[in-house]
Amino acid sequence: MNKIIINTSNAPAPIGPYSQAIQIGDLLFVSGQIAINPATGNVENANITEETELVMKNIGAILKAAQMDYPNIIKTTIFLSDMSLFSTVNEVYGKYFKSAFPARETVAVKTLPKNVNVEISVTAAK
Repeated sequence: MNKIIINTSNAPAPIGPYSQAIQIGDLLFVSGQIAINPATGNVENANITEETELVMKNIGAILKAAQMDYPNIIKTTIFLSDMSLFSTVNEVYGKYFKSAFPARETVAVKTLPKNVNVEISVTAAK
């Protein structure tokens, strides 16, 4: 098994003992991303629309570091602080996919790291 660690300064540095992403063969496993601005290290979660945009951009930066893009995503998991945020998050998320949408589950959880409102992890394939 040839495990490649993917790391880019264009996405937030991990806040714990994990990698931004791991590539094994043609599969890429991206750790859950939250709305941390990679340039400042600050959490930006005052507005759920902007928060979700930043999460998706962070995912995009990691995909790019692995020479992939949003169409390569085959599976996503979305964690929300409250299910009432679902429609807004879904609207922003949906703008990043044109067709052949990835498989997905969305769950509400009690709390997320740094008290953000949304965290998204993805699996992508070349």
